[in-house]
Amino acid sequence: MSRVTEIRYVGYGVEDFDAERAFYKDDWGLVEVEANEDTAWFKTQGHDEHHVVRLHKSDANHIEVIAFAADSRGDVDALFGKIEAAGCKVVFAPRELDAPGGGYGFRFFSPDGLPFEISADVAKLEARELERWEGVPLKISHIVMHSPDHQALVKFFTDVLGFRISDWLGDFMCFLRCNEAHHRVAILPGPPCLNHVAYDMLSIDDMFRGAHRLKQHGTDIRWGPGRHTAGNNTFSYFVTPGGFTVEYTSELEVVDFETHEYKVHAPAPMVMDQWGMGTGGPQTMPHPAPDARLFQASEL
Repeated sequence: MSRVTEIRYVGYGVEDFDAERAFYKDDWGLVEVEANEDTAWFKTQGHDEHHVVRLHKSDANHIEVIAFAADSRGDVDALFGKIEAAGCKVVFAPRELDAPGGGYGFRFFSPDGLPFEISADVAKLEARELERWEGVPLKISHIVMHSPDHQALVKFFTDVLGFRISDWLGDFMCFLRCNEAHHRVAILPGPPCLNHVAYDMLSIDDMFRGAHRLKQHGTDIRWGPGRHTAGNNTFSYFVTPGGFTVEYTSELEVVDFETHEYKVHAPAPMVMDQWGMGTGGPQTMPHPAPDARLFQASEL
C-alpha cells in the first residue's frame, strides 16, 4: 500500500527573516544550502535529506508547507488519488518540483487547512558521520500539530496517508508512525496549527551540548531536560525568534512498523516526564493559536 514513509522539511513564513535565519545557521546547528534575498534552505549535517527547513520572508509568522516523502513516483500518484478521494483541497497535482532538490510531488491542505507536500525523487546531499559531543541535529525526528477534531485528523493520517498508531496519551494525544521510528507525527486537540518540530540528536550528551550552545547564544530551555514515556525519548524544548517551538531529542524508541501494538498511557506528571526534574512544562510553551494562513497557498 502506498503511504508516507518519512518527513522531508518544514517551510516557515517569517516576519523577521534575518533573525530566524541566523538562529538556524548560528545557533541550532543547521547548514544553509541555498539562499536568495528572502528565502533560505537548511539541511542537517548528519543526514542526506536535501533540506529540512525552508525560511521565507513574510508579513506573518506561519507554516507554508510540511513536506513528507513517499518511496516512488507511483506512490506519489497513488497518494494523490487518496487525497482527492478524501475531499482535500488540492494546491497542485503531481508534477516536477522546481524548488531546490527538485523531485516529483503535489501539495494539498489537510482537513484543518494546514499545507502539506508529498514527494519522491528529491535530490540527496552529502551527509557526514557525526561525532559524540558535537551537539548538532542528525535529522528531523517528528512533528506535532494541533487539530480542533484530533480524532478525525488521526483517522485521516491512518486511512489516507498510511500512518499507524504507536501510542495514545489518554484520549487526547496520539503518536503516529510511518516507519520504524515510534512516531514521526503526533496530534493534540487545539486550534489548527503546528505545535513543534523535533530534531534527533546523536546521543543524550549531544542534546545537552546543543542546549549549552543555545544558552550561550541567548536561548534557554523552555521545557526540559526530560524523558517522555510514549516513545521513551529525551527532550528539551526551545523557541525560535519567530515564536516557533523546536526540540532537541534523543533515543526515540524503534518499533516494528507492521506489528507494534499501541498502548494508552494515563496522563500524569511522571508520564509526561519520567525524570521529573526539568524546568518548565507544557504550560510554559507558546499558547497554540490558529495558523495565520490556513487554506492559503504559499507562493513558493
